[in-house]
Amino acid sequence: MPRRITFVLMVVALVAPLIGGAKLLKSTEPYEQEFVITAYYSPRPGQCCYVTGGERPDRVLNGEGRAGADGTPVYPGMIAAPASYAFGTRVTLPGLGTFEVNDRGGAINEQADGTHRLDIWVGEGEEGLARALAFGVRRVRGTVYPVESTQPAVSFALATILPVFERLAPYRVTESLLAVRPALGDRGPSVEMLQQRLKDAGYFPSTVSGFFGEETRAALQTFLKDYRIDEPSSALTERAAAYIAAAAWRSKVGQPVSGVVEDASPAKVVAEAQRILRFLKYYYGRTNGVYGPGLKASILKFQQAHGLVGTEQSPGAGRIGPITMRSLTAEWNRTLVARRAQMLLDKRRIMQLLAQRGELLDEFLSEGDQNNRVRMLQTLLAREGYFPENRISGTFGEVTKAALLKYQLEKGIVSSVSQNGAGRVGPATLREMAGEKLKEIYGLVRANGWRAL
Repeated sequence: MPRRITFVLMVVALVAPLIGGAKLLKSTEPYEQEFVITAYYSPRPGQCCYVTGGERPDRVLNGEGRAGADGTPVYPGMIAAPASYAFGTRVTLPGLGTFEVNDRGGAINEQADGTHRLDIWVGEGEEGLARALAFGVRRVRGTVYPVESTQPAVSFALATILPVFERLAPYRVTESLLAVRPALGDRGPSVEMLQQRLKDAGYFPSTVSGFFGEETRAALQTFLKDYRIDEPSSALTERAAAYIAAAAWRSKVGQPVSGVVEDASPAKVVAEAQRILRFLKYYYGRTNGVYGPGLKASILKFQQAHGLVGTEQSPGAGRIGPITMRSLTAEWNRTLVARRAQMLLDKRRIMQLLAQRGELLDEFLSEGDQNNRVRMLQTLLAREGYFPENRISGTFGEVTKAALLKYQLEKGIVSSVSQNGAGRVGPATLREMAGEKLKEIYGLVRANGWRAL
C-alpha cells in the first residue's frame, strides 16, 4: 500500500472518533435556537365556537387533545416540536417558561430559513381556543436542553397567556343554549349565554361575567329546584338548558290572571281564572266569567293540592289572592316551560341525529377547498336550485362561489358581494343551513312521529 494512502487512512482513523465525539457533545449540551411559535388547544364538545367551524375539523387541526404523540396526557408545559427533537427534550422560551417536547404536528418542522416550529398547548375548550388565538405567531430565540443534558424543570402557567374571548366572535357557530356545555370553573361565551338566560328568567341578579363560579352554580341550583328538575348544578346539562331557555322565553309573558278572583271580580278576570285552571286540569266548566260554585271548588282544589289551605272554611279558601296567585303563576309557568323545553329537546335530538348521519355541514369553506364537505355544500345548494347537479365535484371553484353567494344574498346572510363573508361558508351560513334542515325534519316528525327519521 502506498505510504501516502496509509497516512490518510491513519489520519481518518484518528480523527473519526473525535468527529463522532464532537457530534455527541453537540447533542448532549444545551444550545440556542431561533423558533417560530404558535399555540394549539384541546377541542371539547359543546363549545360555542370552533376555529374551523366544528369540533370534528378542529380535532383534525389540533389533534384529539387528550395526549401528546408520546402518550403523555396534555398539561401546561407540553409542546409539539419537529421530529428531530427527542421526546423529553426541554426548551426554555424567554417570557414564557420552560417546556417539554411530548408532541408532534404535521406543520411542526424545521424551516428553510433555519428556524424551527414549536406549538405550545394552551388549554382546552373555549378558554384554550381564546388563548391560542390571542397568542398568534411569535418569533423567539430559546435554549434547547437535550434529554442527555442537565435540564431545568418544566415551568409554564396558562395564566401567562390571557384569553381574549372577543376573538371568538368570528367563529361562533351556535346561539343555542342546548348546544353548549359550560361547567364549574369555565370561562367564555357559553358561560355568558347561560348567565344571560338565567338573568332573563329572573335567576341571576349579578353582572354577566362569563365565569362559571359559585354564584352561577347557586343560581342554576335554585332554578333547578324551583322547576323540580333533577340535574346537577355544577355543569349545564342538555335538559337543564332546555328548561332555562324555555323559562327565559316564558319570562316575557305576563301574569295568567290580571287581578284578584272573588265574588266582586270583573267577568274578564274571572274568565282568565277559568281558562288557566282548565289548562292546569282543575276546572272543567264553561268560560263564562261567572264566579260560581264550580270555579270556587276548582280554586279550593288547587289550593289544597299546593298546601295553601286546609278546608273550605280556611281563610282565603276558594279565592285567588296574592299567595294563591303566586302559586298559580308558578304552576302555570312550570307547565308551559316544560312543554316548550320538550319541544327544544326534540329539536336538539333531531340535530344530533342529523350530525351523526353526516347530514349537517360542520366546517368553514372557501374558494380553493377540496374535500367531502365541499361536495356536501354543492349537494345542498343543488337541492335548492342554486348549483348545477352535474357540476358536483368536491372542489370549491368559481361556480360554487357564485352559487353560494346567490344563496347568501337571497337568505339575507349578506347584503352585498363585498360584505365580509360573502362567497364563503362562515358561521352565519352554517347556522342558516342547519336551521333550514331542522325546520324541514321537525315538520316531518310533528306530522308522522319519530318514525319519519
